[in-house]
Amino acid sequence: MIASKRPAKRFVYCLVAACAVAPSVACLARDLNQDEVLELRRRGVILPLEQFIDQALGRYPGSKLLEAELEEKHGVLVYEIELLTADHVVRELKFDAGDSRLLQDKEDD
Repeated sequence: MIASKRPAKRFVYCLVAACAVAPSVACLARDLNQDEVLELRRRGVILPLEQFIDQALGRYPGSKLLEAELEEKHGVLVYEIELLTADHVVRELKFDAGDSRLLQDKEDD
């Protein structure tokens, strides 16, 4: 009877271990701190944030900037710009910080 409980016990341990690792795998994006951002900008790895804000506002004339941040996602540096459009819709735009390509433009929830 004790031998039959061991596989169940191992399964529980594996499940607990998987749950402990899952949040770190699911969270593949990280915000960069201001020192990291300044160093990347100084080295020319990323383009200036102002360029991306202007590009986002140009797509939606009359909109207001709500938030801008630089994140690293899957090894790619991404500027996320959140706007409130003139129609009162919140939009989230994502740009490649190195070459200014628009990666995503979607209505935010």
